[in-house]
Amino acid sequence: MKFFNELDAILGHSTMEQASKSDNDESERPPEWTEAKSEKDSLEMPGDTGEEDSVSNMSEDLRVADIKKVSDSEILEDDGDFASSTLAASEATQIKKETIDIDDDSISTTSEDRSCMPVAKRIVGTDNHIPLEETQNHFKVITVNDTGAGKHWSDNEVRALINIWSDEKIQQMLEGATRNKEIFEEIARRLMKRGIDRDWKQCRTKYKNLKYEYRALQKENEHLGNPRRKMRFYDEVDCILRRQPLSPSGWGCESSSLLSVSVGDVTANTGSLGIKRKTWTDEVSPVPLKKSASENTILHFQKLLTERVHTVTEGKKLLLERLCKQEEMQDLNRTQLYADPSAIQQVPAAAPAAMAPAASDLKLGKKVNEGKTKEVYELPDMPGCVLMQSKDQITAGNAARKDRMEGKAAISNTTTSCVFQLLQEAGIKTAFVRKQSDTAFVAAHCEMIPIEWVCRRIATGSFLKRNPGVKEGYKFYPPKIEMFYKDDANNDPQWSEEQIIEAKFCFGGLTIGQTEVDIMARSTQAIFEILEKAWQPQNCTLVDLKIEFGVNILTKEIVLADVIDNDSWRLWPSGDRSQQKDKQSYRDLKEVTPEALQMVKRNFEWVAERVEMLLKTKSQGRVVVLMGSPSDLSHCEKIKKACATFGIPCELRVTSAHKGPDETLRIKAEYEGDGIPTVFVAVAGRSNGLGPVMSGNTAYPVVNCPPLSADWGTQDVWSSLRLPSGLSCPTTLSPEGAAQFAAQIFGLNNHLVWAKLRSNMLNTWISLKQADKKLRECTL
Repeated sequence: MKFFNELDAILGHSTMEQASKSDNDESERPPEWTEAKSEKDSLEMPGDTGEEDSVSNMSEDLRVADIKKVSDSEILEDDGDFASSTLAASEATQIKKETIDIDDDSISTTSEDRSCMPVAKRIVGTDNHIPLEETQNHFKVITVNDTGAGKHWSDNEVRALINIWSDEKIQQMLEGATRNKEIFEEIARRLMKRGIDRDWKQCRTKYKNLKYEYRALQKENEHLGNPRRKMRFYDEVDCILRRQPLSPSGWGCESSSLLSVSVGDVTANTGSLGIKRKTWTDEVSPVPLKKSASENTILHFQKLLTERVHTVTEGKKLLLERLCKQEEMQDLNRTQLYADPSAIQQVPAAAPAAMAPAASDLKLGKKVNEGKTKEVYELPDMPGCVLMQSKDQITAGNAARKDRMEGKAAISNTTTSCVFQLLQEAGIKTAFVRKQSDTAFVAAHCEMIPIEWVCRRIATGSFLKRNPGVKEGYKFYPPKIEMFYKDDANNDPQWSEEQIIEAKFCFGGLTIGQTEVDIMARSTQAIFEILEKAWQPQNCTLVDLKIEFGVNILTKEIVLADVIDNDSWRLWPSGDRSQQKDKQSYRDLKEVTPEALQMVKRNFEWVAERVEMLLKTKSQGRVVVLMGSPSDLSHCEKIKKACATFGIPCELRVTSAHKGPDETLRIKAEYEGDGIPTVFVAVAGRSNGLGPVMSGNTAYPVVNCPPLSADWGTQDVWSSLRLPSGLSCPTTLSPEGAAQFAAQIFGLNNHLVWAKLRSNMLNTWISLKQADKKLRECTL
């Protein structure tokens, strides 16, 4: 092969001077020298067993660089030009670099890049070292232990992590995500449920360690056929990854783009940066060489190689610095799990607490307001709506105590969204529109009324300080309502109704007078009672609640606004104050430590997990309407429609107690046999025998709802009112009244039905109050 010695000098990591000398003096060497040189070259080839064994058994390590050598048979031979020889030399070494997301408490990305710089390697049989500039294609293999201040993963912890990783939903999220912090926070939460305390960074690092070691072992099996190390949990990881293509994109971390550098093409594929280097042939014109290359030509070739690899290394440094900045911005930006990076609305981080909202499909306007725990942004594409963005911040004493709590934004947003959804489905007017992301929701744009409304069932907290002599635990029947004017400078002083009225507030074109104050007071009590009832199935006592109202700028009506999260109430599981799960556990801390914050976070997560159960109920129930004739169908349809407003299923049947009593009793037995609580509604005109017959033969409640006619109604109704002794079926003439009667029965054990009943009462009261106000305004 032409220029074999020159290429061998470069690829064998010998100095260029030695290569030049061997070219000039080779004819003078005896054969023994030539054989000795060949043996020494073979000993100098990288990848010796001792170096590999030093890292082969470390299952916790992460390999930063993987050097792939191409066999001599793949080196191209050419009779012609210098460019072909250059290409052959460059293809002899292909370097694949994986961008690794190193945790802050371990090794930074910058230091990782520096530690990848070449290190001098001792030449076998000599006392010399290869010069630094000749070792640009040498990479020191760096191992990075799992983060966690020296805490190693036990086998049980790794098995738990793999078990969560094997979840199909988690795998899909990892495959499709461009930002993976939220995914590993979810994995950390699941580990916490199993009693394993690992943060999201530790989970991500361990995940990448397992994934990389599996890939490396597979590649070693393929090329060597004799693996030198055994991976723990290989079978478990193999079951997860074997259906995925073993492509380079699967080796890297999801939060950074894959960096792959090919020295042969000298092209740096830098992902989102899009940097592409020119090939050598663009800079050096191909010049034909004679069969014996001169020393100057070889030195020039070596200089080009050194400069080119140095350029690539600098490009990698620049990329890694950019990736570091992107990772820092990720902690500030609250992006959706599947957000498209190109579509994210960027908000300049003017302050450390600033946080870009997660809204890949929403165009954000200016910041309307910013509080201690949230930010409010306009939505130009949704007139009359705003984006409520939560922060990872917890405060107490009007921000006298303030700390960052990782994950609080998502926890608070989940809690608020579930609570508002519960209230909205019940019929309470709120500003909530929809949950937009893990940390933000869309709400109607309101002008906020600067009054905090507090409803208390049990005396505790500041009430005891303001009312000395009242013992903690005193219960209020009905719940006690208090108002506080929002003024941090004066520690939110308590106000009376008269002070609010005399303040003559005007928001959104609505003046706050007696009617508005009464509506907010009555709404506060109803909202508290709905949530109190909702928490009872969880064996949790709602002690008190703080809410705020605003005026919808479009409808000009008062609605429940702001947020209701774990900062807004006191929750005592089993009615025991010592088990409190609310923000009071943060207020009571004598000293805020990382361990104490973890305890507070676990309390918040406990609430967020159970608040989703408020939207469900285990209680079942149905209404069965029995009509004596198909002619009563329209009347029965009204009952069914009214039942639907309470979320109660309703079935219609036709049967006559006079003409087919056996069939009537068979139908009755059919519904009694499946064990579902049932209310029977008897719809029969003229002589109503259906209701009394059902009442006398079932323990289930029966209500009469006869379709009275104008001609004989006064006579027909008596068949429903005067019953034999031992029977009790009440009579209501309104189809809606029959449905409401059934709802009141089911509401005793179904908080969702009870919430709708309570909301109906409130809305009826408000409509009467507003009608009275309009009437007085017209009269005046």
